[in-house]
Amino acid sequence: MAFVYILQGENEKYYIGSTTDKKRRLLQHQTGHTWTTQRLKNFKMVFSQEYPTLQEARKIEMKLKRLKRKDYIDKIVRDGHIRMTID
Repeated sequence: MAFVYILQGENEKYYIGSTTDKKRRLLQHQTGHTWTTQRLKNFKMVFSQEYPTLQEARKIEMKLKRLKRKDYIDKIVRDGHIRMTID
C-alpha cells in the first residue's frame, strides 16, 4: 500500500509526495529532513490517496509535479480525488 499526498503551507504553496508510511514521512517533513518543504511555513497534509504499489504512486506524483498547475492541485484537494491514470 502506498500514498500520494499533498502538503500545503500557510503561504498557499503545495508540496506533492509519495510514500508507503504517511506518519513517518510527515515527521521527516516536520523535522527538516526534506529540504524542499522547508519553504513551507506551518504546513499540513491536505490530501492523500491510496495506491496498490509505491511504483504507481510515484508515477502519479511525477505526473502531478510536471503539470505545475496550482488550479489543478486546488481542484484535487477540493474534490478529494486524483482523476489521473497511469499510462
